[in-house]
Amino acid sequence: MTEAARQFVTPLSLQVASQDKVYTSLFEEPMAHISLPAKADVMVVAPATANTIAKFALGIADDLLSTCLLSFQGKMIIAPSMNWKMYENRTVRKNLETLASFGVLQVGPEAGALACGEEGTGRMAEPSDILEAIRSVLTPKDLAGERIVITAGPTREYLDPVRFISNRSSGKMGYSLACAARDRGAEVTLISGPSCLRKPEGLAFVQVETSAEMMEAVKKAVSGDTTVLVMAAAVADFSPASTSNTKIDKTGEMNIPLRPTQDIISAVAAFKKRPFIIGFAAETGDNISRAEEKMKTKKMDMIVFNDVTEPGAGFDVDTNRVEIIDGKGRTKLGLMSKDEVADAIFDRFLEIRA
Repeated sequence: MTEAARQFVTPLSLQVASQDKVYTSLFEEPMAHISLPAKADVMVVAPATANTIAKFALGIADDLLSTCLLSFQGKMIIAPSMNWKMYENRTVRKNLETLASFGVLQVGPEAGALACGEEGTGRMAEPSDILEAIRSVLTPKDLAGERIVITAGPTREYLDPVRFISNRSSGKMGYSLACAARDRGAEVTLISGPSCLRKPEGLAFVQVETSAEMMEAVKKAVSGDTTVLVMAAAVADFSPASTSNTKIDKTGEMNIPLRPTQDIISAVAAFKKRPFIIGFAAETGDNISRAEEKMKTKKMDMIVFNDVTEPGAGFDVDTNRVEIIDGKGRTKLGLMSKDEVADAIFDRFLEIRA
């Protein structure tokens, strides 16, 4: 903690919260500025003030933090936090560019209400975003060189301007896949239907709503040098045969004619230059044969089967229980987090491509 940090939070508070020693002075423990960085895999400065950023950019070392910054030789992350006018200052921007040229990863800042009462960009990034950055820099880049398009979430098929047909997909599996691929070094495009999840940083993000919009977005995204398409989105199988431009009146019973939506995977599989295709089969019951048939019919390279009726493997949960099917066999996974499932899917992809 710097002297300024101790004006906001006491060392005792952080010691109780972390259950670890809090260092505050360059002289309380001889050579701490050497021994502490030597033990670390990554160094995170959060919040990183304009003063600390300037010190590091210019090589100034006058307290424990700045001396640790200069002696650390691993991955470094900063989360800037300051008034928006300070953040837009040319000197601050130049210092940030200098740190970026050193390989320092910057997370945030975010726009919103600031401590001074003004609105602007200067709020420290959310702890969850900082944690994502830490995971990213510590993750082996075994997907470097891959250009991966991932779909996530549901689609909405409108009956009228206020009503639509959709499903219970939250998008969590697709977002976990996107973050895993990004952390492992891939160039990622995430195409998402409506979801309450935060947009992940460090990747291209495309927001869509209907199945037709998702079809167009996927076709556009994979038209270049895309190497992998992961269709984790729960795209609607049917849409209303017609859509009213005005709200439909409630006048008793109503029949809604439906028509099949276009199949995105089949369309991409027919491309002359097509990517490796990974699909998903969410079933109710142990209908793994249907997943295998779907993989063959739609010409996928891999399909991920899961029974959404199993505890912990349905919608709106952070876990999943899947079986990965490909041309070389099946890989059954136990109950695990969706982040772990995402890594297991890419692990299997790398095994197949080896």
